[in-house]
Amino acid sequence: MEIALIVAVIAILFISRAIKIVPQQHAWVVERLGRYDRTLAPGLRVLVPFVDRVSYKHSLKEIPLDVPSQVCITKDNTQLTVDGILYFQVTDAMRASYGSSNFIVAITQLAQTTLRSVIGRMELDKTFEERDAINASVVSALDEAALNWGVKVLRYEIKDLTPPAEILRSMQAQITAEREKRALIAASEGRRQEQINIATGEREAAIARSEGEKQAEINKAQGEAAAITAVADATADAIRKIAEAIRSPGGEQAVQLKVAEKAVDAYAQLAQKNNTMIVPGNMSEVGGLIGTAMALLKGGQKA
Repeated sequence: MEIALIVAVIAILFISRAIKIVPQQHAWVVERLGRYDRTLAPGLRVLVPFVDRVSYKHSLKEIPLDVPSQVCITKDNTQLTVDGILYFQVTDAMRASYGSSNFIVAITQLAQTTLRSVIGRMELDKTFEERDAINASVVSALDEAALNWGVKVLRYEIKDLTPPAEILRSMQAQITAEREKRALIAASEGRRQEQINIATGEREAAIARSEGEKQAEINKAQGEAAAITAVADATADAIRKIAEAIRSPGGEQAVQLKVAEKAVDAYAQLAQKNNTMIVPGNMSEVGGLIGTAMALLKGGQKA
């Protein structure tokens, strides 16, 4: 019974050391008698007990690595505290196991030294504008060095750039001044546009008034011309009617009578104004006056 129990324990131990299950997105490095033998892929794998040993286990997932903040000196001798995060992935389990004693520490230190070097070539204002360029430079330098460590550096992101408090206050003052400048420029542009709009409106109004006055004068002139033409036409028509009436039977006698009446009325009005009755010394004068009028009328008709 005791022998069977011992055999069972040895069998369980043997099986536990011989059969390994590698999870997905992992790689295990196997050493045989202390020497690298192979890398186990995900799935059920069999080892030689007491001969093979899993020495390293690596995750092949993308790993975020927080790079500690550090103080960098810019090109214009300004201290800048930089904090970032690095993303990498193990691509070669064997190199990751034997290429460096601790590839995570190596990547972290290299990221810090590379970042200091990149920041040192830039002025303070440029560091805020060129974040993408800084990230790309760090990734390029790290990826080349990490190749021997079996690691692929995917990207580096700056989380925070913090200048000294004095620099922050001066930057804030500069931003405030720039905003005030833009506000003044915008206000002046608004006043300028307002004046332009007012001048344009006044000019268009003056043009409209002058066009209206011009049209009014034209209309007035046309009205006066039409009135004169109408009066002339009416006068000509009246003259024609008078001439036709004179040529009709009894027309001359009517004209003589009308002229005589006008002459008498004229003598009467003259007498009223002078408070004296004026009677013609010779009645033949009235007849002569009528005859002269008739002669003029006949001459006008012949003409």
